Amino acid sequence: MSRRGLAAVASVLDQAASSATNILVLVLAARLSSASGFADFSMVYVTFSVLLGLNMAYVGQSLVLEKGERLGAECRSAVGFTAAGSAAVGVLLAAVGLALPGATGTAFLALGLVLPVVLLQDGLRYCFSALRAPERALAADALRLVCVVAALAAQPEGASAGRLVLAWGLSALPALGLGLWLLRPYVRGSRADLRPYLRRGHLGQRFVVEFAVGNGSSQLAVLGLGVFATPLAVGALRGATTLFGPLNVLFNSANAFGPPVLGRLGGKRATVRATAALGLVLATVGAGWATALYLLPDRLGRELLGDTWAGASALLPATGAQYAVMGLGTCALLTLRVLAPKATLSLQVVFSLLSVGLLLGGYAVWGVAGAAWGLAAGSALKALAAWWRVTRLPATAAARDDEPVPAPAA
Repeated sequence: MSRRGLAAVASVLDQAASSATNILVLVLAARLSSASGFADFSMVYVTFSVLLGLNMAYVGQSLVLEKGERLGAECRSAVGFTAAGSAAVGVLLAAVGLALPGATGTAFLALGLVLPVVLLQDGLRYCFSALRAPERALAADALRLVCVVAALAAQPEGASAGRLVLAWGLSALPALGLGLWLLRPYVRGSRADLRPYLRRGHLGQRFVVEFAVGNGSSQLAVLGLGVFATPLAVGALRGATTLFGPLNVLFNSANAFGPPVLGRLGGKRATVRATAALGLVLATVGAGWATALYLLPDRLGRELLGDTWAGASALLPATGAQYAVMGLGTCALLTLRVLAPKATLSLQVVFSLLSVGLLLGGYAVWGVAGAAWGLAAGSALKALAAWWRVTRLPATAAARDDEPVPAPAA
């Protein structure tokens, strides 16, 4: 197999390891907790997911677009900014945790303490992606997976959400140490410069807006259900989406490998043909996975999610429909990111806010099931709009190929 093929395999396996970590964290937490305890853990984990997405957008997505001999310095700067930013946000979360009463406050306090560790460990993946060394990211993320499963499996049944958050966060320390050691040959001798991240017009600011209205808005809407409706609604929605974690591996792999592969195809026709075929495959896989979960016996479902299974299983048809259309939407947005990067922001703003409105409106009319169907409807409308925008691109639109990257220092 060629070096490029090995890199592609390593990248897919890395995405699988990262997604498996998220899935198993939620599965183990659900099995160890009561329904109310898992709802508290879910509130904290959704908060972490939003912060992780913001860091990915502001630092990670802008970093992977960097090219040339300065990549080592760019990676060192990204690590430094992530460390400083996550420490500052961690202090704020700890203060919020001290202000909130009961188990929820303790869980948020724990998140504030471990946030720099987990965000920095995940951020190293984007350094290795920019450097085209996915095998190093795979090594660190595989260790992360082993450590977090061992740490959570060692917790007693009925453990509090705060204890589970601490175990989850501190278990990232070995992977963080390994990742920094593997990154060292690429950044040796370079100097970090955090000033570009603070300047107006930094590319990450545009990506943050896209994330905020694309993914963050729906996550915050789910959090809103926990504040204004009931935390059990958050637990049910989070439990249902956890079962579709394997599809996130495919979606993330498409986003990770799509740009360089599509960049070698050239014009619009070849690019759209490839992404449309991939979208149909992802939609079919999503529908098949949803059917398999819907037919899963209750006994096996409770083995996976414990007490949360009862609420999550009722949402499987809606969540399955959402993930099926997300496969089509992901490939449409990938096409636009490659052929017309500036075309995605307006789509994300309009249709993501529409999805939030449908989620909240669905909950008001039909409870948690209505919220899930609202998310599915929003994803379907976004996919339709994105593909319509693809058809409006000029026939001369073409992707740019990638450039070589520096080798690690001896």
